[in-house]
Amino acid sequence: MSAPPPHYPAPKSTIDPDQSRSWLRRALPIVLAHRRLLLTSLGLSLVGLLVQVQIPNVMRLGIDHALVARTDGLTGYVWWLAGLAVVSGLVNYLARRYLLRTAYEIEYDLRNIMYAHLIRMPYGFFDRVQTGELMSRSSSDIRAVQMYLAFGPSILVQCLIAVFAFVLMVSIDPLLAVVAMATMPVIALLGVWMRKAIFPVSWLIQSRLAQVATVVDENINGVRIVKAFAGEQRQVTLLASAADRVRWAYRRDAYIRSRWSPTLENLPRLGLALVLLCGGWMVIEGRATVGAIVAFNSYVLMLQPPFRMLGMMIMMGQRAAASAQRIYEVLDTRSEITERADPVRARIRGEVEFTGVEFAYPDGTVALRGLDLRVPAGTTVAVVGRTGSGKSTLGRLLARYYDTTAGGVRVDGRDVREYALDSLRDQIGIVPDEPFLFSVSIRDNIAFGRPDADLADVVAAAQAAGADGFVRALPEGYDTVIGERGYTLSGGQRQRVAIARALLVNPPVLVLDDATSAVDVHVEQRIHGALRDLLQDRTTIIVAHRLSTIALADTVVLIEDGRVAAQGTHEELLAGESRYREVLATMHTADGLDVDEQVAA
Repeated sequence: MSAPPPHYPAPKSTIDPDQSRSWLRRALPIVLAHRRLLLTSLGLSLVGLLVQVQIPNVMRLGIDHALVARTDGLTGYVWWLAGLAVVSGLVNYLARRYLLRTAYEIEYDLRNIMYAHLIRMPYGFFDRVQTGELMSRSSSDIRAVQMYLAFGPSILVQCLIAVFAFVLMVSIDPLLAVVAMATMPVIALLGVWMRKAIFPVSWLIQSRLAQVATVVDENINGVRIVKAFAGEQRQVTLLASAADRVRWAYRRDAYIRSRWSPTLENLPRLGLALVLLCGGWMVIEGRATVGAIVAFNSYVLMLQPPFRMLGMMIMMGQRAAASAQRIYEVLDTRSEITERADPVRARIRGEVEFTGVEFAYPDGTVALRGLDLRVPAGTTVAVVGRTGSGKSTLGRLLARYYDTTAGGVRVDGRDVREYALDSLRDQIGIVPDEPFLFSVSIRDNIAFGRPDADLADVVAAAQAAGADGFVRALPEGYDTVIGERGYTLSGGQRQRVAIARALLVNPPVLVLDDATSAVDVHVEQRIHGALRDLLQDRTTIIVAHRLSTIALADTVVLIEDGRVAAQGTHEELLAGESRYREVLATMHTADGLDVDEQVAA
């Protein structure tokens, strides 16, 4: 089945994969992808600046010619000032509008790039990285990078007002221009020192925000466990500790800002005092006009916002650099589950074979040790064994959630690594013992693998999974929206919806990993009755933790210490394999039935 067409456009570009480049060079392709919007905004900003720097000059001419020399009328200068103000306001409005559009486009691309990468990463990656850490890098870190990429160029353009103002000041009076700009080299030097001081703190802030996000995420998702063990106060203390570390980092950041920012902002005002001192002397000596002094004061005041923004840009840049490196750490992580250049896309029959399979999880836990198992197409195999024997690992290796450490897994005689991942997983339905449901309607959850399925197909799958009865009893039936992770449903109800979701896809290979563990035994028996017909001509691997599940299987496989210890029918193993009887003895009985009675049921 082909995927439905996307409703939203893909990112126009992506991050440069060359890790030897600076973070800004790597992000440049995304900025260039939106260069028309950005250049339009910057061009309008430039026009606005050219208009803005003319205002003090018009004021100079008005004072000198209309008020002092009285050679011109004042009204004309007033109208010029009003017109320049209106044009400046309109141009700046348009520049701001295009700039914000650019910022949102960049943020859209960054979020989609990050999500597309995360969705391609294998299970092992999520075993190593905490959810809260990924949430932080996908939200606050992206926002920090977006702010700098979009607003940084705009701030640089705004700083050009210093150049324009200086040119006009030189044209009016070169000596006063040098006096007014005397503090600027000191500001530039202080900006370099400030950048070096603030980078480590910016990294620390983003890292500790991620730690807080992790604690919050775990407590929200695990709220039932927290309440069950009366651990609210301990978790509040844990969050307070993480928040306190963030507070310390922010305080350090505030200390650096309070140390450097006032100096950066107030040095231009020192230029104002110098202009008044030198300019006043020059007016007294008749070497300058009153209008020139007023214009120079206006220009010096006009320089303050850009240099204030320059200090802000330095801080934004350091935070963006820290955030970008945290984002790149994720994007530069390559998936160990890769496809070949020409992957196979074929409809599989369902013959499954494990040959000398060895596997250890990323944390070092060894699950399988030279396992050999063959499941003929169209047969049902029940896999039993003690906890930790490696039963659930079979389905994960079959669908290539992980790759084997040694040995091979084959489907229809081909190594699973030869298949295209989407084609392979489309044809292998896995129902885990702890199914995940989305916060959408039950119909949408069941139809997740087939979004285009009609209601009749959804209902048929639900009936086969024993879910139709309780779904129809809900207030809105199949259109009932369930809570987060499906926790508004019972464990057994969630499992039945998950089984229906797998059955609707109608895969040739089905893996039921203790998929009815939370279902009442009598309901389970009804589900099994419906499944018997559906499992015909379908390769099914059932990880069994209940005796009654074994009745569905043609063959039973006993796994011990990551190897196949015995294989045969239930009756054969029960009669001749003591280890099998020991494993059965550990399974819970229900309703007073003994082993044979449960299996027969």
